[in-house]
Amino acid sequence: MTTTFPDFRAASTMTEHIAHTMRFYHPRCIDISGGFYHYFKDDGQVYDATTRHLVSSTRFIFDYAMAYRQFSDPLYLTMVKHGVTFLREVHRDTIHGGYAWQLSWENGKKRIIDDNNHCYGLAFVLLSYSHAVMAGLDEARAYIDETVALMEEKFWLPEFELYADQASADWTHLDNYRGQNANMHSCEAMLAAYQATGELKHLHRAEVIAKSIAQRQASQAGGMIWEHYDNAWQIDWKYNFEDKANLFRPWGFQPGHFTEWSKLLVLLDAETTNLQGDSTWILPTAERLFDIALDLAWDQERGGICYGFAPDHNICDGDKYFWVQAESIAAAACLAQRTGKKKYWDWYDKIWQYSWTHFVDHKYGAWYRILDQSNHKISDEKSPAGKTDYHTMGACYEVLNVLKLDKQDA
Repeated sequence: MTTTFPDFRAASTMTEHIAHTMRFYHPRCIDISGGFYHYFKDDGQVYDATTRHLVSSTRFIFDYAMAYRQFSDPLYLTMVKHGVTFLREVHRDTIHGGYAWQLSWENGKKRIIDDNNHCYGLAFVLLSYSHAVMAGLDEARAYIDETVALMEEKFWLPEFELYADQASADWTHLDNYRGQNANMHSCEAMLAAYQATGELKHLHRAEVIAKSIAQRQASQAGGMIWEHYDNAWQIDWKYNFEDKANLFRPWGFQPGHFTEWSKLLVLLDAETTNLQGDSTWILPTAERLFDIALDLAWDQERGGICYGFAPDHNICDGDKYFWVQAESIAAAACLAQRTGKKKYWDWYDKIWQYSWTHFVDHKYGAWYRILDQSNHKISDEKSPAGKTDYHTMGACYEVLNVLKLDKQDA
């Protein structure tokens, strides 16, 4: 266990950590028959070579696109194209326009496991196309427009100014469940689409989503963001109560989503001159969400941010998840730069030191996925479905952006 730390406010620390993390995945994640392998043990061994999940397929495109922009390795750009091709030719439903949530891919043949359409999945499809464009893959620009139009037609609920969550493969059935998580990542994706295209309509959609969740919906829970709602966008306090560790829809308040929203709100606040509505609420809300998350979920005894807390503010899931720490690092850096407040740099250092000690695999690379409340690993599965360390490397890229802004302000 490490007791010495690098300078977490140095750009070289961030770039070296990104490179170290990429070495865990690249090139072992590449399936030359199409797409990427998604399931890795701690030492990098592939333990499931056939199952493909839409979330991992899209996040690997983000990983390679960002790595290409940072390190200029042409093989990374080749892998962006490789990933986009798999999305278009394997995940995408050419008849109905959606994307298979989960499938099996073996010897160049696919078998659909779950053909439902998820707004959460489409958000990452949009994110991946946007980052592909920013990496130089011009043909993905048309895919941005196509995906936004699909989300608009099939999931957008104009009366609530939010997206629905899940539909059947042929779009004939829209599930009654409504969730904030798909909308949060749709906000993230719209910000990326705006960065990729410069089109203000994407920024304005991100703004509308953010206000709907962080203001209107949060008002139902005392200013905090609950995860689950019915089809009238009223809180469903009991949804998944018996499934607190559900991969995409866990019960309880999610402090990691509070800090993730905090990060997105700071990024939105930086665009105030291009926003449509009053923006005075954005930065105070970002601060408040971050402060609540760390106040209620930081483990004072063992360190780290716990996964979930109940409506009575007691911890309901004391496990520590990698993405919660990573998103909180990014949020702390963004808030520190935007507000100039020392307390956010203090949190930044504190969360990094905890993560460097307990989550970062200094031997093999990448971060462990889940630790128990005593900071012990719960399994040797480093990367099951959905985990490509998009959160951890993404946090480092956000920090690099913050360090650039600090240099400009100096």
